[in-house]
Amino acid sequence: MELTLLGTGTPEGLPRPGCPCAACALSVGARSRAATAVLVDGALLLDLTPGAVLAGARAGHSLAGVRQVLLTHPHDGPPVELPPGLPAAGRVPDGQELSVISGHRVRAVPMDAPGTGYEVTGPDGTRLLYLPPGGAPAGVPGSLRSGSGSGAPEQRPYDTVLADVLGRPEALARLRAAGAVGPATDVIAVHLDHDTPPGPELERRCAAAGARAVPDGTTVVAGEYRAVPELPRRTLVLGGARSGKSLEAERRLAAFPEVVYAATGGARDGDAEWAQRIGLHRERRPASWQTVETCELVPLLAGQGPPLLVDCLALWLTDAMDSVGAWDDAAWAEGGRTRLHARTAELVAAVRATRRQVVLVSNEVGSGVVPATASGRRFRDELGRLNAGIAGECEQVLLVVAGTALVLRP
Repeated sequence: MELTLLGTGTPEGLPRPGCPCAACALSVGARSRAATAVLVDGALLLDLTPGAVLAGARAGHSLAGVRQVLLTHPHDGPPVELPPGLPAAGRVPDGQELSVISGHRVRAVPMDAPGTGYEVTGPDGTRLLYLPPGGAPAGVPGSLRSGSGSGAPEQRPYDTVLADVLGRPEALARLRAAGAVGPATDVIAVHLDHDTPPGPELERRCAAAGARAVPDGTTVVAGEYRAVPELPRRTLVLGGARSGKSLEAERRLAAFPEVVYAATGGARDGDAEWAQRIGLHRERRPASWQTVETCELVPLLAGQGPPLLVDCLALWLTDAMDSVGAWDDAAWAEGGRTRLHARTAELVAAVRATRRQVVLVSNEVGSGVVPATASGRRFRDELGRLNAGIAGECEQVLLVVAGTALVLRP
């Protein structure tokens, strides 16, 4: 089954008309994107968008052979003019199936937002799942069934998934949890908007979700072997206060189900502001994530299980320094230093040996004002050593500055 992406952008296109944002300003030339539309084997058109005939011609395809035009989402504004010779556009009712004269079978997948998703089975048996902008399948996994009409759950993952990966990463997580997206599924991000800057940042965010972005006019073959994006098994995310480092770490795992969130902050009696900070972090995590409040990270790293997110190492170090009396000069000199270094070495070794996918967050404090106290300088120095040790065991290291992630180690 051959899929030609006539457009890959938001319904408004990219750049958005009249938008002054930086992402739109950069989305010119090869980085511009028309509204998402997909031509399947030259016979089935998913979403009718302005300039479809010209977009097809630029991609080397004619729309003369299109036998069915299906819409996935409500279209705002004036109706799109139907090019001469194309059949009238329509939508398949949720849960219903449609056979196209070309031999394709189409089933409408109910969404949790306005719109309809389509599962397309080609004459060769390959399968495509195409989701509308801002939509995720409702009722996963029960609603995802084979297009054979048997009503039996389809166990084999889709060959290709086209979805709003960056806008609705939890949709991809649910598909993975249901077995509808497997390691070999080609996940392509479509309905791309101006929330993510084009270029390397777009590619990095897609890769973190196990997906990729392609230019308008790209043709892919469903089921054809291709190398899937490589996900770093261990990632360290560094940054200063309010830099966006925690959000960046969470974003890297948002498309994966059953993440274990190791929160090292704990509770502080009588500190309302701290409780509010913790509450805000909890509210933005997906409901499927499990939160474990602990500083005992070595057993988590040694165990089997879903991806692990540790936030953060600076608070872990604070607890470790508390346990050895490191804030007291005498206790530090009389064995506190040795005990702390043994504990940090144990954590670094655990990161080296872990088989889990893990994302660790830590503060970068070495660039700030020199602390006025010996204990403050001690913490700064030990955190710098810990960050360097952990970074040495990670395949990828990021530094987040003003909400922008800089890749220190690709």
